[in-house]
Amino acid sequence: MSAEKTPTYPGGIAAILTQMEGRREAIDFAPGEALPPYDTPLGELAGQIVSDPDADPAEAPPFRSGHHRKRHALRRELAGRSELVFLNALLIAHLRKRAFPAHAPALFQRLWTEQGTALLAQLDPRWLVSSVTTFGDHGLSLVQRSVGLALTTLFGTMKLYESERLYSGLPADRPFGLDGRDRGPLPMEMDGYSLSGGGLDVNMIGRLWREAEGDPVIRPLAHHLLELLISDERTVLRRLMTMRQRQARRSEARPKGDLAGNLAPVPASHHGLAASDLRWGITATIRAPLPEIARFAAHHLELGAQVVQIHLDTPDPEAASFLTRHPAIRVTQCDDAYWQASGRARPEAHQVRQAYNATQSLRDGLGVHWLGHIDVDEFLLPQRPLGDLLAEVPLAAAFARVAPAEALASAKGLPQRFKTTHKHARQPKSVLQEIYPTFGAHLYGGFLSHTSGKVFARTGIEGTRLGIHTLKYRGEDASNRHRLGEVWLAHLHARSWEQFRDDLAFRRTQGSYRKASDRPEMGQAELISFLMEEEGDAGLRALFDEVCADTPGLRARLAARGMLVEHPFDPDAAVARVFGALP
Repeated sequence: MSAEKTPTYPGGIAAILTQMEGRREAIDFAPGEALPPYDTPLGELAGQIVSDPDADPAEAPPFRSGHHRKRHALRRELAGRSELVFLNALLIAHLRKRAFPAHAPALFQRLWTEQGTALLAQLDPRWLVSSVTTFGDHGLSLVQRSVGLALTTLFGTMKLYESERLYSGLPADRPFGLDGRDRGPLPMEMDGYSLSGGGLDVNMIGRLWREAEGDPVIRPLAHHLLELLISDERTVLRRLMTMRQRQARRSEARPKGDLAGNLAPVPASHHGLAASDLRWGITATIRAPLPEIARFAAHHLELGAQVVQIHLDTPDPEAASFLTRHPAIRVTQCDDAYWQASGRARPEAHQVRQAYNATQSLRDGLGVHWLGHIDVDEFLLPQRPLGDLLAEVPLAAAFARVAPAEALASAKGLPQRFKTTHKHARQPKSVLQEIYPTFGAHLYGGFLSHTSGKVFARTGIEGTRLGIHTLKYRGEDASNRHRLGEVWLAHLHARSWEQFRDDLAFRRTQGSYRKASDRPEMGQAELISFLMEEEGDAGLRALFDEVCADTPGLRARLAARGMLVEHPFDPDAAVARVFGALP
């Protein structure tokens, strides 16, 4: 017989029930206070707007009772919305308790029977879930109670596991990789959900939908919540569906016979293409002030880009008007209309928005043969005309990778020197501790930014998508790639101490300093967190000075190992030549 197990909650079920009941004390009323009567004219409430309770002497503190306190809190939260919404919330607050006015369940039922359509149009998802929970507790029919209880359990469970998922460091719209699955058992001896043939999600949603059809009052509410659920890109349902599709594509693209890798087919239009006929361009999703965008555009136009496609992540009509005076610059305002036309909600993660926008540019083609996907703080530094370099890419390659060179922060003005990783200089990893004595062991390649570089992709290949650092074909990384030589991608990641410090919060939560869940060793995220906790700005400044600052000592150590890049770089002069004076 197995040993007795310790319950998750000390005291077990008895303690759980005690804690739950402790929160269900009835809301008391002061003399003269009451809920609106059952025969309240609900149609009149639909046209009345909740006002600020603090501006109304009858509503403002001091509070006379629990009802007054709850009423004030709800009116403050719902100010500007209809009195119907407020009445729904007030009834829910009372009906959650152990005791409540006798007519409250009937008034709640009448509210949804007569004004359900108006409520659905005004309630946000949180209050919709609270409403369906109240049907589970006080429904007049078996269908109302069963559907209400089932949806309450579903959304409550979602809230628990989605809250835990936040600690994975991944955004809610990013599925886990297919190769990182743990093979251990699930709790309660459950069988794992099958990506290829599992039907638990469909059966659960379908049964709830069908069950709700049995009651005309709860049906619109339940169906509306289920529609919201299956349309949200941030749920486990969407993530599992994406993983299922990826697995299917992986199976379809698995090498057969002598075919090796995931080869994206090079279009016939690229065969025999001479350098003089080759056209190239770049695409970027940008949220930056106009001077930075102008530097980025002018630098690459002077290199010979036939098209510079800019997606303004934050719409800026004045910047767009200025930039598009140049015929080679195209600007897309990523406003609400843009995302609505795309058929998808605006992704929360900027990396997802970047990849989506870049893929739209790739599929459009922009009239070029090669399209590079880079950021506003990245500048190509070719040693020969870029068109010549791209024309020399082997015909079998669908995309070409450009290695990064991280900027050394100058004491004044823009950086003028850059550094490579040990790998790109063909040096052993041990040189990192010689170059960066304190921090070299904790930073891959000695970089604070990415070491993967960025890519140029051939246009016109069906089934391809541009990622941040790669080209995907049929959902997986294309394997027919080429390292583009004689060009660096200068990355102005930390061009000054002030900029590095200002960008730190964003990069730690949404950018390159987030913890990589697949790397057990210390990296940028862990190192920076440690320095901030133990030494504050002094520790961060020590890191910046050793790794980022353009000092004679660092330059000498890099140069001795072939890891220093010096290249003419003056994007401000390019701005003057291309645009003239900025507004």
